[in-house]
Amino acid sequence: MRTLTGTLVSATAVAGILVGSLAGASSSFAATEAAAGAATKSAASAEAVSPLAVDNHGLSTPEARNVQCWLMDNWGYPGPLNGQLGTESWKAIQRFLQADWGYPGPINGVPEFSTDRALLTFLTAEYGYPGPIDGVWGPGATVAFKRFAAWCAGAC
Repeated sequence: MRTLTGTLVSATAVAGILVGSLAGASSSFAATEAAAGAATKSAASAEAVSPLAVDNHGLSTPEARNVQCWLMDNWGYPGPLNGQLGTESWKAIQRFLQADWGYPGPINGVPEFSTDRALLTFLTAEYGYPGPIDGVWGPGATVAFKRFAAWCAGAC
């Protein structure tokens, strides 16, 4: 009888530990899933409302403001003159590049490969960019873009 009682107690203890471990694992799993779901929902909703990031292509805020002044005077940039090249600034740059420098893409305010390639074509012809016209922005492109921004200061 003593052996049977000891066996039952041991079996009950093992079962209790096993059930407790599974319960802990499932609650831990549920908490992890809930946190992941909340993070996914937060990221999705934040992405849906966030504007395009500013991309000054290496220009300082005053230099980018100079470019915005020129864009406002010549290419329909509606403002503000804040030195932050965002969507509206890039749309104006794309209009300029499409009219005179072979930009083939949409006027969408996204400074991607074809925007950079046309901008490099312009900077090569007018502001001494020495590198390849390959749509890849680098230090030489930034130096030439800064030269253009200095010229644009006359528009402010």
